[in-house]
Amino acid sequence: MVQDFALAKLFPGLNPINHMTSRQLARICTTTAKNAGINKKVSMHTLRHSFATHLLEAHFDIRVIQVLLGHAKLGTTALYAQVATNLLREVISPLDALENKDKTKNKDKS
Repeated sequence: MVQDFALAKLFPGLNPINHMTSRQLARICTTTAKNAGINKKVSMHTLRHSFATHLLEAHFDIRVIQVLLGHAKLGTTALYAQVATNLLREVISPLDALENKDKTKNKDKS
């Protein structure tokens, strides 16, 4: 069973023994974006980057994303966190949380 997994291809070619080349995937990606009416440059790296960013914004653990992307170092994966600005905007400082709690208490006393 482990051997079957080792031989499995994420993108099998016309001949199942061979996988698609990176060039074939790049062509498919470009053509698909063009057919979808996307005028910006789209590449396989764009898809990979978008995948990681969406996972971060969906609150997946960064270590899980690290494994999925095959990064050896967490620092490499952490670069994606710099782009996930929506996620960063949602972060509430513990000090802000205390301040909001104090405002609520004062409002209740009035």
